[in-house]
Amino acid sequence: MLNKKSVDDINVKGKRVLVRCDFNVPLQEGKITDENRLAAALPTIKKLIGDGGKVILCSHLGKPKGEPKPDLSLAPVAVRLAELLGQPVKFAADDNVVGNNAKAAVAAMKDGDVVLLENTRYRVEETKNIDSFSEDLASLCDIFVNDAFGTAHRAHCSNTGITKYVDTAVVGYLMQKEIDFLGNAVNNPERPFVAILGGSKVSGKISVINNLLDKVDTLIIGGGMAYTFMKALGEEVGNSLLEADYLDYAKEMMEKAEKNGVKLLIPVDTVVAKEFSNDAEFKTVGRGEIGPEWQGLDIGEKTCKLYAEAIKGAKTVVWNGPMGVFEFSNFAKGTIAVAKALAEIDATTIIGGGDSAAAVNILGFGDKMTHISTGGGASLEFLEGKELPGVAATNDK
Repeated sequence: MLNKKSVDDINVKGKRVLVRCDFNVPLQEGKITDENRLAAALPTIKKLIGDGGKVILCSHLGKPKGEPKPDLSLAPVAVRLAELLGQPVKFAADDNVVGNNAKAAVAAMKDGDVVLLENTRYRVEETKNIDSFSEDLASLCDIFVNDAFGTAHRAHCSNTGITKYVDTAVVGYLMQKEIDFLGNAVNNPERPFVAILGGSKVSGKISVINNLLDKVDTLIIGGGMAYTFMKALGEEVGNSLLEADYLDYAKEMMEKAEKNGVKLLIPVDTVVAKEFSNDAEFKTVGRGEIGPEWQGLDIGEKTCKLYAEAIKGAKTVVWNGPMGVFEFSNFAKGTIAVAKALAEIDATTIIGGGDSAAAVNILGFGDKMTHISTGGGASLEFLEGKELPGVAATNDK
């Protein structure tokens, strides 16, 4: 059980507060095309403004790889944030992030003012967690707030390094929510606890499967990784995605599930096509009936029913990874069926970022879920039972 100090546990009046946000938003020609991450950051920012803090915001954007790239500047974010907050947001345009503009802007701040620093990844030290940049960032503030779950699994200057140089480091509301739902739901779930794992590869989810088999009552497997499990049972998978190196691993996991009394479900029928395209000729075949020319692109109708039935009685569900190639409408039915089943149950439903979050939102089920994680990679590491550097670096209660 993680118990971290949050913005509710501190007094920021008159203090300079540096907040690590996740403003890694998609930009097209200088316009922000998806504002979800900005909206998600507002509660913490408003709380700190309301409490009379001098609020300094920082974030990375894209991968400038340690040099200033004008098209990855946070300038457009400052403009939009000012509109969302209904007050000015001073943008400190320094290519070295903590330069004369930032220092002057911070020195001139009154209680409740907001300043946004330039893209932290303009500095090569950021991703290498080199002390010089951490010290620069810390020199601007009295208190550090980490509210960027999307980078919590990385040890960078702006989320872990800085905590060596400030006495008070706490989590923001967004981070708190992730810890409450992802961390604590997995470690102390209301049962029955069901996990649904999809996506293309077993290799990326090895530790997740292993960790969850010690915790869940039912584990549902879909997506491309299901074919490695089928093949491990000696079934034909035709041209489907297959990680031959992981067949023994899949066998081991099935044995572990049996030993732990966990129900491990893999598809009983599959929607197959002759090529990877929405317009491809397709049909549904039963277990072990995928022909040599065909590839599985979604779970079949019987599997949809089986999975929905398994979800029905659950009290806690974690879902990471789609059931098929959901970006093709012909092969999105499995993912839709799972999203629908989750939307209809009275349980804590947690969507682990990445593709499943996108799928749930695109399909219009977003508001029916208890929690949709803001970090794909970070949520996976939480499900693996790993300690996240960005969370670990903040003060315990």
